[in-house]
Amino acid sequence: MGKTILIVDDSQSMRQLVKMTLTGAGHQVIEAVDGRDALTKLTGQKINLIISDVNMPNLDGIGLVKAVKANPAYRFTPICMLTTESEQGKKAEGQAAGAKAWIVKPFQPQQLLSAVEKLAG
Repeated sequence: MGKTILIVDDSQSMRQLVKMTLTGAGHQVIEAVDGRDALTKLTGQKINLIISDVNMPNLDGIGLVKAVKANPAYRFTPICMLTTESEQGKKAEGQAAGAKAWIVKPFQPQQLLSAVEKLAG
């Protein structure tokens, strides 16, 4: 059974790549261009997983994680960061905010699908 996954990235090509990977595995995808846009997409529907970039305009990925965790309807929704950031300090900041996984770009499709299975399964 496919899951509903919100992907948040300011790069359209990255959103397309992630969307192709996820829809190819039978998942439904909602797209957002940054953290602020993502928050407007959280309208009460069931979201099984959020996959977010870290570095974005308006509201970055860490800010998005904090905002989602502060929203009672979505505070238990797992969040996976998909980013070029590999620095340990950023990872620790993301984890402290509530991110459950951290995948560094470029990613292998199987690596992403494996994380989706673990987090949204």
